[in-house]
Amino acid sequence: MVVSLYRKYRPQTFGDVVGQEHVERTLRNAVSEGTTSHAYLFSGPRGTGKTTTARLLAKALLCDNAPTPNPCGVCESCNDIAASVHPDVYELDAASRTGVDNVREEIIGRVSFAPTRGHYKVYIIDEVHMLSIAAFNALLKTLEEPPEHVVFILCTTDPHKVPDTIRSRCQNFEFHRIGIGEIVGNLRLICEKEGFIYEDSALELIAKHSSGGMRDAISTLEQLSVFTSGSLTFAAAEGLLGEVEESQLFDIVRLVAARDVVGCFRWVAKFVEGGTDLAQLSRDLTACFRNIYVASLTGGKEGMEDSNPDEIAQCVKLAKAFGGPDRLSRTLLLLADLNMERRGATDPRLSLEIAFTRMARPDSDLTLESLAERVEALESGVGVFTTAGVSPGVGFDPAPAPRFEPKPLADETAPERVAENKPSVPMNTATEQAPPVKSGGELSAAESPDSAEPAAAPAAAPAVLTKSSVQRLWANALVAIKKESPSLAAMFASARAHLSDDEKLVIEFPPGSTFSLRVAD
Repeated sequence: MVVSLYRKYRPQTFGDVVGQEHVERTLRNAVSEGTTSHAYLFSGPRGTGKTTTARLLAKALLCDNAPTPNPCGVCESCNDIAASVHPDVYELDAASRTGVDNVREEIIGRVSFAPTRGHYKVYIIDEVHMLSIAAFNALLKTLEEPPEHVVFILCTTDPHKVPDTIRSRCQNFEFHRIGIGEIVGNLRLICEKEGFIYEDSALELIAKHSSGGMRDAISTLEQLSVFTSGSLTFAAAEGLLGEVEESQLFDIVRLVAARDVVGCFRWVAKFVEGGTDLAQLSRDLTACFRNIYVASLTGGKEGMEDSNPDEIAQCVKLAKAFGGPDRLSRTLLLLADLNMERRGATDPRLSLEIAFTRMARPDSDLTLESLAERVEALESGVGVFTTAGVSPGVGFDPAPAPRFEPKPLADETAPERVAENKPSVPMNTATEQAPPVKSGGELSAAESPDSAEPAAAPAAAPAVLTKSSVQRLWANALVAIKKESPSLAAMFASARAHLSDDEKLVIEFPPGSTFSLRVAD
């Protein structure tokens, strides 16, 4: 009978456990000093060694040399525990035995009997969080005060579902996700023992895809070895796992940074036609944008241990293209929404395209996050619709945004400018006047709604325009225009105001706003 690789290379001693040194050392010391607890709770992601460590602890207590922190692994007791046939080690699957009757029959009714061959009886309850509330209540008293020869080891991937009354009666050990370097090292040893020919890049890709689970990594390794007849190449691993190359992920990131919606659609079409798994693609994009977000906050010095120096340098460069962390955080939120929506989506491609549109065009997304992104872009001097300094990466060069530059505009604190300019758009003089639009695109300053000074007030020294004052002026202008002409306000709603390098007020329209620009002129 052929045995799967993850079972064949399951750790047989504490020293074989990878990536859980904090658990291994504590348990070995407890066995050596005779301070073993009566109940343990092992929690953590799947494939990180919870059940394996529970069996190793059973070996340490029931080996012919027990109690010992280094079970021999060759005696009858060790072999029986490894084969799950030892009479004093009970392994229960709580997922299939969830009821109170199962707990009473298999645990409470037998716990008082003495061990058959060793000095302990060990109960390993896997996926313990699946037990019913009644089953937990029935187990509670026995778990709190079991006979001296009984040890409970509860394993779960969802510790928050275990009642606090149970958790408080156990020693809690959290199993961590295993690092990529440790997984690659273990996969390399397996390849050498099995005689596989491998590329390190293929093993790294398998390790990244396993999400910190050793069992998943070994299972993928075995599947790839069958697929390639023992020759593990990066290209084969990429094709098997449906992964997208890092350089191609950076291409779509550049397109999003450049707000190139058309380029994003072309990129998606390319990968859909190539048969790429869109679910895997969205996960890869999330990981890529996460690294870029971290790079924007730390400069690539922290939080990117799983990336090589070249990838870190690329992430730092792309983080600058986004202008700041607010836009990247919003992008990550959109990707999180995408990962939730695609599970029930009838057209995953459409969901992906909509997500890219929202990433690239915050003006089309009426949320607080999109507003924060637009404010950040204005404060940093990077226009929401400009593409300066960012290369789309797929050969699409978006048309420059139409723009017109009015003459230098004084702040709202200079009322004499209001008296000098006459509105070219008909206004109801009985109401509060909006900032008039003149021929050639010149936009005059307007008094703020709460201004009490008349237009004929003595001249004051014009204030220097700042980013914040420009935003106040433009917001007041939009409010006034809307009161006078809602249709005109709708045309100006998509425009953005900012200062040019020569201190001129620039009103910028998004690409394709030909009609709005004509009205403004």
